[in-house]
Amino acid sequence: MAESMTGLKRSHRCAELSSSSVGEEVTVMGWVQKSRNKGGIIFVDLRDRSGLLQIIFEESDCGLENFQKAEKLRSEFVVAIVGQVCRREGNVNENLATGEIEIRATQIRILSEAETPPFPIEEDSKTKEELRLKYRYLDLRRPDLQKNLIMRSKVATLTRQFLSEEGFLEIETPMLTKSTPEGARDYLVPSRVHPGNFYALPQSPQIFKQLLMCSGYDRYFQIVKCFRDEDLRADRQPEFTQIDMELSFVDVDDVIDVNERLLQRMFKETLGVDVKLPIQRMTWQEAMDRFGSDKPDLRFGMELQDVSEVVKDCEFAVFTGALANGGSVRGINAKGQGAMPRKKIDALVEFAKGYGAKGLAYICINEDGTYKSSFQKFMTEEQLEALVKAMNGEAGDLLLFAADKNTVVYNVLGALRIEIANQLGLLDKKEFRFLWVTEFPLLEWSEEQNRFTAMHHPFTMPMEEDLHLLETDPGKVRAKAYDIVLNGTELGGGSVRIFQNQIQEKMFETLGFTKEEAYDRFGFLLNAFKYGVPPHAGLAFGLDRLIMLMTGQDSIRDVIAFPKVKDASCLMTDAPNVVDEKQLQELGIELVKQK
Repeated sequence: MAESMTGLKRSHRCAELSSSSVGEEVTVMGWVQKSRNKGGIIFVDLRDRSGLLQIIFEESDCGLENFQKAEKLRSEFVVAIVGQVCRREGNVNENLATGEIEIRATQIRILSEAETPPFPIEEDSKTKEELRLKYRYLDLRRPDLQKNLIMRSKVATLTRQFLSEEGFLEIETPMLTKSTPEGARDYLVPSRVHPGNFYALPQSPQIFKQLLMCSGYDRYFQIVKCFRDEDLRADRQPEFTQIDMELSFVDVDDVIDVNERLLQRMFKETLGVDVKLPIQRMTWQEAMDRFGSDKPDLRFGMELQDVSEVVKDCEFAVFTGALANGGSVRGINAKGQGAMPRKKIDALVEFAKGYGAKGLAYICINEDGTYKSSFQKFMTEEQLEALVKAMNGEAGDLLLFAADKNTVVYNVLGALRIEIANQLGLLDKKEFRFLWVTEFPLLEWSEEQNRFTAMHHPFTMPMEEDLHLLETDPGKVRAKAYDIVLNGTELGGGSVRIFQNQIQEKMFETLGFTKEEAYDRFGFLLNAFKYGVPPHAGLAFGLDRLIMLMTGQDSIRDVIAFPKVKDASCLMTDAPNVVDEKQLQELGIELVKQK
């Protein structure tokens, strides 16, 4: 029978008590982790969000009635306990923050009884994720998940404090807005008041924050929900949270400076990690050439080497064919892996095919300096020696090569170096390597749409020295865009925005929009620009990804209170789901069965 807590007031959370509290009478409340009846003495581990605390019940301390209540306790009962803090006698638990003390209970109230949960509430749970997500309210009681969400709260609070000190204003932007199909797929919301019309949930507050700059607010930020209807993966959800900001009268260095200092403070105050400033910068082209990725992981080497010049005269058709088609031949050196079994090398070849490779060429350098290679017979001894030298190959190394169009070679080797680093255990989750990647291409060619599309968005400013190329060679125009990368994950990105009307119109023209189409989609922004717009720039961090890396998790699901699974459904609430026919009629919507 559940009891009331009337007359009781919690004095401490469990792990707020320590040896300095010995002798105090306290009132603690929480969930029973486990209960052990040793005959005449009952040990209870009490849990709340702060941690665990051992409680001892003896009839001589608490009386018969309270002792009998304690005998009934099972896992996940919610209780209030009054007692005295005492030192543990000879059985200190060094793995517990409260391991030196215990509470000798004088009173207990059972506030709520509990059924046996479908899985144990414990750290590092081995229970299948699907079951844990179905009972997420129980899963969230686990100490490791609670630590993640507490970290998330601390980071959000620190961000607000820091940006406020830097002169930023927190301003909310709308959740119901207009669909702008340039980018990922929108989530649409039908309007009852305007039959046949739809709102879109924002993919980002991009246009609104630029309008706030037009309105003179100077420095804006928001910790904001955004929505994208796209396929999910480990670091992606249909709804996600951004630390979003925009600044007026600034250039690239100003945005980078304020965000470096934000990250430095964030990591110091939450993890005790010193982020050295300035953070390293690298152009997009250098990142692709050295690491095959625009979000390179700098925790290990294994950099790409362009060996196109070295192999251009060999007789290996895979190499020469790629070069004849305007591609390149590049390789990576897996140091000390020359003795890798053929079966493992074949598995790497299959892995590479998943990223567009037709295959992988390799050279194993034996300990005696001889070679075992998949293409040795197509090269002279001198050519092979030159290739090994170009790759800094030494006895015991494994050299892997990809030959194709540059985009394929980058994709394949960029993914391969991460895969090998994973296999070799080179990725330390407690090491944090930041990098700014700058000077992205402004545009990328879409085979599907047969036109250029914006790599970031249509409001990104081209590098001034590349403006003339918009007319003659748009693919070579670099953007004043920058991404912040941590351990091979893009944490956030931003750019300097176009604020001159003629450049914005030229940008839309390059993207294949007529003036009418541009005004139809973005007219309210373009019209605002007619009334005096300051130079401005911004950036947005993915808060979920940031917390995932700070807490050493592999998925953002472990740092979001109520996440979705891969098909964008919620196993706990069973969303999305059908709605009443009446609701559909009010919205003028009729469902058509798909074959």
